Order: sequence, then C-alpha cells, then structure tokens
Amino acid sequence: QVHLVESGGGLVQAGGSLRLSCVASGGVFGNYGMAWFCQAPGREREFVGSTSGGGGYTSYNDPVKGRFTVSRDNAKNTVYLQMDSLKPEDTAIYYCAQSRLFHSSYNQNDYVYWGQGTQVTVSS
Repeated sequence: QVHLVESGGGLVQAGGSLRLSCVASGGVFGNYGMAWFCQAPGREREFVGSTSGGGGYTSYNDPVKGRFTVSRDNAKNTVYLQMDSLKPEDTAIYYCAQSRLFHSSYNQNDYVYWGQGTQVTVSS
C-alpha cells in the first residue's frame, strides 16, 4: 500500500508562484510514474503534468505548459509541482497520484494511488 501526502498549497496573488510537494510512503517510489491532477469547483478532475519513474520524461497539459514544472527526487520519495505565473483559473484542489506504470501518462485510469489534495487559490 502506498500513501501520498501533498503540501504547499495556499493563497497567492495572480502572477505569483507556489511549490507543491507530495511525499510517498510504501512501495518502490522510483519504479512508477507520478502525476499531478487538479479539480476546480464544478469541473471534472483534469491532468496537469506527469513524470516518468526515473524523472527523465515529463508531460504537461497545454494550459500549464511553460508555467508549471513537475520534478521528482527519488531519494526523498517526493514529487514536486513548481507553479509560476499563476492565474485565477489555476484555482483548484491539486492531487498527486502514483501510476501503475513506469512511464509518464495523462490518463487517470493509469493511476492507482492518490493523495488527499491541497487547495491552491489564486486571487486576481
């Protein structure tokens, strides 16, 4: 069983930055892809970005390309989401998830374990 705990969310002004962290316990962290998803009020949960097990490959949803960066430190069992140039429309609960696969994926069905989420609110 894998347990994921996110942190780093909060309230920030538009144009600001936040860094989310997700620490995993249980399992072999470096064997699996990791991803970040978000869910805004009244909307479906959607893909933000992901990284492969080794961290050598990342992918992003178009709205965050060039502003968000996913990275991981396998020695610390941690995946990060660096969020820059934040916009009010980035306001959502952000979840980290661990894949059943090594490679990066945007498909929620590939993810087995999920964190409890951390709230990000961007004011205009």
